[in-house]
Amino acid sequence: MKHNSAFTKQKSQTRFNAIQDSDLVVLYKDGEEKAFEELVRRHKAKIFTTILLIVKEHELAEDLLQDTFVKAVKTIKSGRYNEQGKFLPWIIRIAHNLAIDYFRHERRYPNVLLEDNMNALNTLNFSEDSAETAQIKKETYSKLRILIQQLPDKQREVLIMRHYGEMSFQEIAEATQVSVNTALGRMRYALINLRKQMQKYNIEYDNHNYPG
Repeated sequence: MKHNSAFTKQKSQTRFNAIQDSDLVVLYKDGEEKAFEELVRRHKAKIFTTILLIVKEHELAEDLLQDTFVKAVKTIKSGRYNEQGKFLPWIIRIAHNLAIDYFRHERRYPNVLLEDNMNALNTLNFSEDSAETAQIKKETYSKLRILIQQLPDKQREVLIMRHYGEMSFQEIAEATQVSVNTALGRMRYALINLRKQMQKYNIEYDNHNYPG
């Protein structure tokens, strides 16, 4: 009996092996649960590696991997999946964004340095730990987060990795699959654009120099 069960499972697995990702998505959407199991089997390792490169914590990466699959399932089941045969890049992007969002939510007050090593926020204003200054700090960082969210996607990504995730440019390059020079360039433009936005909205930054 156990032999027959294992044979049936293997036969079912073999049936899905030759099916493309896009067709597996359609099958899953139509109620074939094992179709998504095959997608997970195919791509789990690569998705996990993508997350681990960013968060660098095995247990956290496992949690975010599960969150990635949950989000993918909800999107497909709701009929909002329309990547037309590009399942892996699509779910990798979900995983990548969840990892970035983790840093953005966990580290509320990063020490963001602008392109000339000036602090994005005037830290001297926050030297007194009173209820008033704490509220000012919270509001100012909130404004900064909004401005960061308005940056172009690739610039926002590298800035969050660098200042929220405290990743090296080598790690950023590996996680985003670009050269170190490209990662550095995106960071430079992100900080230039951030400064422009801060000046536009009259958000003061520290005019004291900091070591790079």
